[in-house]
Amino acid sequence: MNAESPIHSVHEAVAATEESEASAAEAFAAEWRFGRGFSDTELGDWLAKIAKRPVTTPQTSTALTSEAGYSHYGSEALVASEPPGRPLPDGPFVLARGVLERYEFSDPRIVVGHFDRRAPLLGRSMLLELKVLGLHYLCGVRVGAVREGHDERRTQFGYRYDTLAGHVEAGSEWFLLTKDHESGHVHLGIRAAWRPGEFPNWWSRVGFHLVSRHYQRAWHRLAHVRVRELL
Repeated sequence: MNAESPIHSVHEAVAATEESEASAAEAFAAEWRFGRGFSDTELGDWLAKIAKRPVTTPQTSTALTSEAGYSHYGSEALVASEPPGRPLPDGPFVLARGVLERYEFSDPRIVVGHFDRRAPLLGRSMLLELKVLGLHYLCGVRVGAVREGHDERRTQFGYRYDTLAGHVEAGSEWFLLTKDHESGHVHLGIRAAWRPGEFPNWWSRVGFHLVSRHYQRAWHRLAHVRVRELL
């Protein structure tokens, strides 16, 4: 099953965005430190700082090509089952939707999402606290699109976030839940397109090149595991 293929009666809301030029992105840098995280006050200050930062992702998927330097990675797994038909009001699909909206599927040993829980999903700015080898990096993203809909075969919900200026990556990532009405199976699909972004120092860039694939694959695998465990 391709979770990204279009379905009937789907609604996809897209946030208004303004892409940054490379020179603008260079004016920002990810906050980082070693051995400890960030206080609530610090996180609040940084959320305010990123609120008006521009995205660094082309707003057409056709521009996210390998020729333009983008890599692509995706995963999909069965995370739940419920009776056939449309999702139950309190069933696994609806519960999994809440897990996605609250960013609870992310393993906090690798990435923690910080954001204002009162903010609407579409257009929500988030700080991703990336954790690797004792280092903590704060990188901004913004939810640029929300997809929701159904047809006779399946129901789907998900969203895409885009990187903001100063992120160590430049790209976007989709998180899509799909329920198959015939089988009752609920799948989570994650699809990312990215290229290196802006790093606060040269050794962070070297380290990213060496370990990013390992952490990316671990994060994807654990995301599916966490959704199953949280339902």
